[in-house]
Amino acid sequence: MNNNITNWTKEELKVYILIYCANADFSESKIEVDFIKSKTKTSDFEKIHAEFEDDNDYQSIRKIQLSIEKHGYTNDEKNRLFGEIKELFLSDKKYDVLERNLYLGLSQILK
Repeated sequence: MNNNITNWTKEELKVYILIYCANADFSESKIEVDFIKSKTKTSDFEKIHAEFEDDNDYQSIRKIQLSIEKHGYTNDEKNRLFGEIKELFLSDKKYDVLERNLYLGLSQILK
């Protein structure tokens, strides 16, 4: 069985990506968690966060890639998603090198 296959909705995928990004510096701040929760239903956040906690980095990237392909994201949808990622990174008034590197890496993988 392939653990990288998901049945996420687009909303759940966005939550997973934002949680993944919030962990770019290996620490989720309360501000980042609050930002993500403001973008979704709390039940989605809790469910998706529990799944994220069980995944390693490779599984996270594969799940994101496969789900983006599965949902057929348009360039506009990807641009909006990257806008939210950038907003998340700036929510705690810090945009460190790990966050910048993750942003660049995701843009290479997903665009």
